[in-house]
Amino acid sequence: MSKEITKEKFEGFEYIDWGICAPRGFKANGLYCGIKDPHAGNDGNESPISNTKNDLCLVTSDRMCNAAAVFTQNKVKGAPVTVSQKNLSATGGKAQAFILNSKNANTCNADGEQKAYRMCELVAERMNIKPEEVLVAQTGVIGQIFPIEPVERKIDELFSGLSYDGNVKAATAIMTTDTVKKEVAVEFEVGGRICRMGAMGKGSGMIHPNMATTLNVVTTDCAVSPEMLKKALVENVKITYNCLSVDSDQSTNDTLAVMANGLAGNDEITTDGEAFDKFRKALYIVMMNITKMLAKDGEGATKLLECTVSGAKDLDTAIVIAKSVICSPLFKCAMFGADANWGRVLCAIGYADAEFDIDKVDVKLRSKAGEVHVCTNGAGVEFSEETAKKVLVEDEIQILVSVGDGDGKATAYGCDLTYDYVKINGDYRS
Repeated sequence: MSKEITKEKFEGFEYIDWGICAPRGFKANGLYCGIKDPHAGNDGNESPISNTKNDLCLVTSDRMCNAAAVFTQNKVKGAPVTVSQKNLSATGGKAQAFILNSKNANTCNADGEQKAYRMCELVAERMNIKPEEVLVAQTGVIGQIFPIEPVERKIDELFSGLSYDGNVKAATAIMTTDTVKKEVAVEFEVGGRICRMGAMGKGSGMIHPNMATTLNVVTTDCAVSPEMLKKALVENVKITYNCLSVDSDQSTNDTLAVMANGLAGNDEITTDGEAFDKFRKALYIVMMNITKMLAKDGEGATKLLECTVSGAKDLDTAIVIAKSVICSPLFKCAMFGADANWGRVLCAIGYADAEFDIDKVDVKLRSKAGEVHVCTNGAGVEFSEETAKKVLVEDEIQILVSVGDGDGKATAYGCDLTYDYVKINGDYRS
């Protein structure tokens, strides 16, 4: 199965290359420092470990950014989440750098906050800024002591290697069980100025709403106030990342931060209006695409599933129903087997915590191979099993659900449930 997603086109927005480095003034770098094996290379020699995938990265801006972020709603929060929250509060929504690592989540550790803050200090010392102006995010195994020494040994190399085309090195450094890097960028116009926005994300398992799900960085050269940046982020996370689920397990370290340095030269967006609408749409596009990438690369996944619910009485009702379908283990298994067991869709809709008329439910299954109508007015209709099989063997499946004639519409994103998911999580720490 290809892990590439089908990108939806939007008028006035053009997809471009370079991910988080696409906007003006953003540099990035990623390297291997040995977080999982902190003693490797301690003698100054190259690490003897064969798995030397990048595990540390840094994203910086040439000038101070307005910043906003959303975090996990899990009661157990990783130390980097707490530190980043404190830093954003201390600066009133400012940041100039973001350091991230994989291989260790730095969660449930007595010295976790101290070490997460130390990472901010290491970056700040080299950029001549305050530690509070640095964000930090970490991912990996929970409950293992985080070794700060490898970061201290490699911070100079990480900083000196920053470049305006270092996006790939950074995007690969935050991967855990991900099989592909996840990045996207778009170009758009605001107030006669060409603006750019880029994003990278990671996540394959332990993915479930709410918040932002996984580790994600969004950069833009569009000038936006911290307040409007947070408003756009919160509105968009509700209909993108918070509608994503791979396995119904919510992470402890979820972080999504947006940094805007204003180098595009547009008048700063401080109120609602045409400029804000354009910016908000750009943010939706990059967040929606990363959401789909995360879903399609779910642990062991072979298919991207998108459930779109229409006709609901409001947006919240549509979201609840769509997420109920996407989160159903039985339905996810049916999609793995290309089995048009539409009763599992109705079952998931039926236990959704939402008000609607089940006798008005209509369900269709669609892919690039065609469409099959399986339910009308809450009851099954005859369909060709052969056609259904052709539709469902594709690697991107749409489940179209109508529940009435209301204005509420939403899409939830997920993946199938396979044998490999169990294999991956059976020996995750080894």
